[in-house]
Amino acid sequence: MTTGDVAIRVKDVSHQFGEPGDAFHVTALQKTSLDIQRGELLCLIGPSGCGKSTLLNMIGGLLAPTSGTVEVGSKPVRGPLPRDIAFVFQENALFPWCSVIENVKLGMMFQGAPKAEQEDRARKALEAVGLKDFMAHYPAQLSGGMRQRAALARALSLETEILLMDEPFGALDEQTRMILGEDLSVLLSSTDKTIVFVTHSLGEAVFLADRVAVFSARPGSIKEIISIDEPHPRKPGFVTTEKFSQLRNTLYGLLHEEIRKAVAQTVMAGPLT
Repeated sequence: MTTGDVAIRVKDVSHQFGEPGDAFHVTALQKTSLDIQRGELLCLIGPSGCGKSTLLNMIGGLLAPTSGTVEVGSKPVRGPLPRDIAFVFQENALFPWCSVIENVKLGMMFQGAPKAEQEDRARKALEAVGLKDFMAHYPAQLSGGMRQRAALARALSLETEILLMDEPFGALDEQTRMILGEDLSVLLSSTDKTIVFVTHSLGEAVFLADRVAVFSARPGSIKEIISIDEPHPRKPGFVTTEKFSQLRNTLYGLLHEEIRKAVAQTVMAGPLT
């Protein structure tokens, strides 16, 4: 991988919450390094509390590392980069009093996109996620999966090169997650976006990712990176193949011990006071 291929570079990053000596001082992430290639979908997977979302927030400029550096496009990240990076969170964060297309346009307004472009970009983004016929609907009139599609459309309309997704399908039922995953794979094959995707689902990671970074229990660090050598768009039948099962089993084997450690940490810590 040459320097020109790297969209995001994480070098020796650590993050601590609280000050040393405080009752709630926690090292969430320690000495983590990672190069994310332009145009790839990288999944972050690991036990709860291992620093996956912390790393995602540092890449997006929402959180500063305690030590180490994060670079996007060879430039240090020193704060949010709305022209370069868009987020999709587990909660869709749609404004209930705005229609679907108005919610999408609001994202561009906050980004500072030219007003003359907003309508066209919003319509194209909604069409890309299959919501062309629901632009005038309000969030309460949509299913959970449709609301998450609207949130994805809002992120796509920003036309950033990087998309950060923090368990975006985590609150949805398994069938809806599967369909949205298929659609995201199609989207990846038709764009050159770099996507970093946090998930707790082994199957979701195998189905979506070009690579999967497996994290250790807290303090988190990357235990191993697994490559998924399967072209996008991924076909639904991929989940029934021996290759899919083997990759999922490999992830399970890497995670099992770390999840045990994370559970033990929680038990030892006891209830918060």
